Amino acid sequence: MTPLTATQQTRIVNNVTAACRDINKLNKTGYDFLYLASGFIAHYNIDGFKAHYSEPGSLQADIEANARANQWHNFRKGERDADYYHSKRDTYNAILGRFCAAQYFRDHVIFIRVGDPA
Repeated sequence: MTPLTATQQTRIVNNVTAACRDINKLNKTGYDFLYLASGFIAHYNIDGFKAHYSEPGSLQADIEANARANQWHNFRKGERDADYYHSKRDTYNAILGRFCAAQYFRDHVIFIRVGDPA
């Protein structure tokens, strides 16, 4: 199994985090990553997956709930397929990191508009 490249990881993270805000933004790249992650099922196809996660916040909630199962602790560096599973772990954690960063900004950062908006 070939590990995910940095470009693939970035595309997945960007798409999945966008889909958490609007499930209709989920594309094949994000869908393929998610339905192969622990705790998720395919729901027959991408449309079924989108229908299942149509309620706002539901996809993010399941990603957070399944975080522990997607750490792949049973693979150690150097073992067969470890690099692949660790790349999946790193991608999953980058998605979780985006959630944390967004929450931090909501809780701790105040944006001040300077100047006349006109």
